[in-house]
Parts: sequence; C-alpha cells; structure tokens
Amino acid sequence: MVAIAAMGSGVVQAAPPIDRQALVTRHGVHLTKIDPHAPVMLGNGELGFTADITGLQTFADRYTPIAPLLTMAQWAWHSFPNEAGYVEANGLKPIAVPGRGEQPYAAMGSMAEAASNPAYAWLRANPHRFSLARLSLALGTEGAAPDFASITGADQRLDLWTGTLTSRFTLKGAPVTVVTRVAADSDALLVEITSPLVASGALGVAVRYPGVTPAINPDPSGWTPRAGDTIRFEKSGAGEVRVERTIDATRVWSAVAVNGSVGQAGDGLVARAKGSDRLVLVVRFDRAGPVAAGDEAALAAGTAAHWRDFWTKGAAVDFTGSTDPRASELERRVVLSQYLSAINGAGSLPPQEEGLFSNSWFGKFHLEMHPWHSAWQALWGHPELLERSLGWYLGHLPAAREEAARHRVAGAWWPKMVGPEGRNSPSNISPFLMWQQPHPILLAELVRRAGDGKAALARYGEMVDATADLLASWPLDGASGRKDLGPPLIPAQENYDPLTTRNPTFELEYFRWALGVAEEWRRLRGLPPKPEWERTRAHLAPPAMRDGLYLPAESVPDFWTVAESAACRTHADKEECRNRDHPSFLMADGFIPGDRIDPKAMRRTLDAVANTWDLRQTWGWDYPMIAMTAARVGDREHAVDWLFADRKNNQWGVTGMTPRVHLDGAADALVPKTGGAGGAQLADNPDGTGFRRAAETYFPSNGSLLMAVGLMAGGWDGSEGAAPGFPAKGWTVRAEGLVKAP
Repeated sequence: MVAIAAMGSGVVQAAPPIDRQALVTRHGVHLTKIDPHAPVMLGNGELGFTADITGLQTFADRYTPIAPLLTMAQWAWHSFPNEAGYVEANGLKPIAVPGRGEQPYAAMGSMAEAASNPAYAWLRANPHRFSLARLSLALGTEGAAPDFASITGADQRLDLWTGTLTSRFTLKGAPVTVVTRVAADSDALLVEITSPLVASGALGVAVRYPGVTPAINPDPSGWTPRAGDTIRFEKSGAGEVRVERTIDATRVWSAVAVNGSVGQAGDGLVARAKGSDRLVLVVRFDRAGPVAAGDEAALAAGTAAHWRDFWTKGAAVDFTGSTDPRASELERRVVLSQYLSAINGAGSLPPQEEGLFSNSWFGKFHLEMHPWHSAWQALWGHPELLERSLGWYLGHLPAAREEAARHRVAGAWWPKMVGPEGRNSPSNISPFLMWQQPHPILLAELVRRAGDGKAALARYGEMVDATADLLASWPLDGASGRKDLGPPLIPAQENYDPLTTRNPTFELEYFRWALGVAEEWRRLRGLPPKPEWERTRAHLAPPAMRDGLYLPAESVPDFWTVAESAACRTHADKEECRNRDHPSFLMADGFIPGDRIDPKAMRRTLDAVANTWDLRQTWGWDYPMIAMTAARVGDREHAVDWLFADRKNNQWGVTGMTPRVHLDGAADALVPKTGGAGGAQLADNPDGTGFRRAAETYFPSNGSLLMAVGLMAGGWDGSEGAAPGFPAKGWTVRAEGLVKAP
C-alpha cells in the first residue's frame, strides 16, 4: 500500500514504500561486554531462550538475580505435590456485597496472612512456570564451564531481520563464533559453534535439565535433586540422545542431536564435534512424548523465513527525516518492542508480565495486562498473533460462566491472576480488579477490524455475548435508577479500598463502551438486541467531576483538593495522598474512546496529572497510556513528551527491555518486595528517595508503546489527517499497514 508521510511543514504527501529491511536492521543489538540488564532474547512466542554474551547461558551467575538466563515454554508448568488436597474453595473468603449478601472472593488479606495460611500459599504458588534447560560452553571431558576471565574480545550482534544471534570472542587464545536461533515452528534451540577448539575436542556444549526450587521467583531453576525428580537418557542413533525428565507429576521429553557425539556428564549431557571445526546442535523439547530433534539447516532456514515474514507482512513506522532529536530513539524502541513482544506476548496463553524471560507472581498471567501486551498486534496488522492467546478465553468460557454464577450474576467472569488451568490465585488485590472484564470484547473487536470480520464474529461471538452479559448484570442498582460499579472494586489505579470504592471513571466508560461494541456485534451477526445490555449502558453512573476535573472515582470527591495540598505536592508517602500509581482515569478517553468524556475537561485533567502526580510510582505502561489520552484530546506535543518521560520505569536498555523499579517510600527500605522477584538493587535516585530494581523486565512497557504509537501514527475513529497523534513540527511519520484504533 502507499504510505502517507506527515511532514514537518504540515504538508501531506505520498511517500515511497518503507524499506523494511533497512528499518529493522539499523536497530540491531550490539554488545561487547556483559550487561546484566541486557541479556538477549530469542524465541517464537511459544519458546523463549535468554542468552548471555557467549550466545548461550554459560555465565548465568553474572546475570542473576537481575536477569536469570532461562529456557521457558508456554506449556512448561509444574506444581509441587498437593499433599493436603487443597482446592479453589480453600482460597476463598466471604465478602459482603451490597444488595447481594456474602460472596466468595479469592482474597487472602495481607501477604503475612498468606504466608501463614498453607492453603493460600499453595494455591498462589501453583502451578508455576519452570525452565526447561540450560545450555553452556563446555570444556574438557567433564564439560566444565570456562572461567569468565578466559573470554576476551566479545562482540555480539542480534540480527532482528532473521532472528539470529551471532556471538564472537576469543577463548584460550582461539577464536570462537556461536550462532544461536530458536526454531520458528517447534520448541527447538539451534546452535552452531565454529572454532579450532571444537575440532580438537576441547570445546563443546553442555545441556543440563534443572528441577524447580521452592523460591520460584524470578528463577525457578533448582539444581539440588529432590524426591520426585528423575532424568533418563537414551541413545537414539549416532549423535542423538533422547531425554525424559520427571519433576513430581510433570514430564518433559527432550532430544539432543549433534554432528558428532553426545555423552552423559553428571546430571546432563555434553555434545562435541571433534574432528570438525563446526559443531551443529539441536535441542528440542516436547510435553507429549519422545521427540526427534530435527534437521538444523531446515529449522534455521525456517527461522529466517519466519522473521522476514513478520517484518514484511505487518505494519511499519519509519521516522526518517524527522528533525526532533528523539525520533531515532523512538524508532529503535518501536522496532525492538515489536521483536520482544512477538517473542513474549504472542503465544498460546495470555502473557505473564515477564513473558518467557523470568518468573514473577510464579509465572502466572494477569488478565488485566493482556491488552498492554498484545492489543498492538491487531493494530499493527498481525491479528493472527493476537488470536493465539484469545483461544484461551474460548477454552475457559465454561469456567468463567461458573465463576459468574458463584457471584450471582450472568455471563462470564474473567479472573485476574491465573495459570493455564484458569483457577483464581489468592491475592490481596487480584479478586477485586474488574477492568479485565471487558478485555475479551476489546481484543475480539480489534481482531474483527484488522482481519476477516465475518470469521471473527463467528469465532468470538459467544465469548463477546457472555462477557457483555457480565458487564450488564454486575453493576448494582443505585439511586434514581442509575447503575453503579462497586463495591467491592479496586480500579486500575490500585491504591483504593475495595469495600468503599464506587464508580471509578475509567471502568464506567470501559463497561459502557464494551457493551456498545457487543450490541454492534449482535447486529452484525443478525441477532436481536439484548434490552438488558442497553438498560445498563443507558443508566451507568456518569463519570464524576469536581471543579472541572475528572475524578478517579465518585467515592473520592476531594481527590484533587488533597492531591494539590502541600503535603501531597511534595510527594509525601501518606495514605491520603492518592496521586500515585496508575492515573487510570485518563484511560476513559485514550485507551478507549470516551463518548461521554468532555475533551476539554479531560485535557485539564491531563494537565493536573502532569502538575501533581507522584510519577516515581508509575509503571512502564503508564507513559504510553497517558500519551494516548494526550493524542486524543489534541495535545500532540505532550503526547510525545510522555513517551519519553525520564522516570525509573521508562528507561530503555540496549536490548529494548525496561525495568520494574519499586519505590519503597520514605523509609528507603531496600528489600525484596514480598512475593516478588527475590532480588534488589539500589538505583540512582537524585530525589533521595528509596528505589529498588526488581529482578525482571516488564513487557507491558513494550506492548503499550506499540499500542500508543499505532494510535498516534495510524489514527483512530474520527481522527483526521496523517499521524494525528504526532506534532506537525519536527516529525516525519511514514506509516504502512496500521489499522485505525476504535
């Protein structure tokens, strides 16, 4: 298609097609030393492999705990033995709901309560993701790893165009080149090593299969054998060994094939290719049964073809010609975010916040984060990627209906923190969040707009109906015939009491918008409207305002008075200062279109956030989220400024990853967050407040950036002109293949 460029002069002109390969390759990753904040990821959406400076996982201790080097699959889950026979009911508490009596919620109270209650602890921690294997350079007959000091002259490059990582260095005076890939269509690692050390038999690759440690977060790998752990090796022809790994009730099969010999070394294998200066290795994994490794050359060709298709068949945005000095950096972030999100946010399950990189919250996924990970895929011309994870909702629709019935409402109730089995995980916040409820409608609508609309209606129509039934039946009858949201409810801005919060602005507008989309789906499917949907939509409480500004929720009428007080403007960490965490009420006209939102009032509210918010405690997705609101209300300059907000959780590393930094408050308690990553690092902090860096990356930053740039460059329903979210001055935006946002 013909691209349209929004030129700095404001003139719109036809532009030549974007050179996709040039766009992608100019942002390839280049490392010359270990950076524990910047390991390189390879993957295919189902299998993820995190590599160190050698292209393998040789020096994991140099990255831990900030970046554990893991091999994780969407299907690789484990549970510790449930000797007490805990079931979901053991993690439920009765919570009083106005007008509906007591209802069961997976609310565990404080983290201390969870730690003292074995049922909560087991249900929260199980199932959890685990790492399938660790690959490392191996020296000598025992397969020992080389000393770190023996590696010199490191030069590592990630070719994004082909998904190929090439790592060059000198080991013991000899040159070594390691080429690493993940196969496109199978759960297989591909490794090629070229060196005189390979020919002499001095250098090979060790493959070890970890167990699971009870710590689980961020690195679940256990290297001390436990009862219930077994491993069996079986020769399968020349140069191939098949492996059966048992961890309690979990069984995994693997095949290791090399153009040489594979031998057992301790609790693992060592592959060598003595007599040839090139070692070619395939390590494949499967959960169904014994598997053959496959042909490395064919798999490598498939990987290159896969990534070329990804880059050429979806959308692209090119900022070449921009005079704003930030343009090249934004382009880099966009390209690297596409790559990382395709690995970590485009699998058969909704992503966990750290994708296939490491564990947080035991590797479980948070459904409220799903759009931030994956909604961009439809906007950027890859609806098929988004549909991979949408299948999870279809498979769990019966369970979601049962959950709604337990709460005495109609439709399908989607949990917050879950594993692949769909069971609620006890939490002090999780059960009261509700902004994940409309997500299936949003995601299905994006797929419909981006692809085969009739097919989407047929496949997701029942899911959309069931979700809308919940949205229509859950609001409570309020005064004067209106419908209220909550209590109990915690909004996306999570620092509110669930038992007193009522009518948060964003959730009101999101419920209302999603019900409108569901009504349109019924019309397109030739079905009659549902009167109960329209009644709820027509009577939902209006978004609350005070002094011309939108409130986070109707139940905090003094929010802006308190936020603008002297104590809160100095960002004192006081309970009454709510101007922190996600300013999610801005999402009422940004993340979605807000047809009841006054754009002028929302712009004033946006300015108030800029002037009063404690931005130390915002997260990676907040900045693109705010940019989307700024774009919709016509504040283009600040939309871009928000993308570049210089805050701890908006720092972008060389590999495109962002951190998750916690503010510990006035006490500067630099300790691991309870239930979190299990590692801490004091970050630079000019304000003198206490920060610590969690041991994982945070992929909602990447997906939300793509969602925001897609909206700003591709537009939204009702927007005018090319790149309506970017300033006319300083920006040349060439976009191809973007789908307009709602």
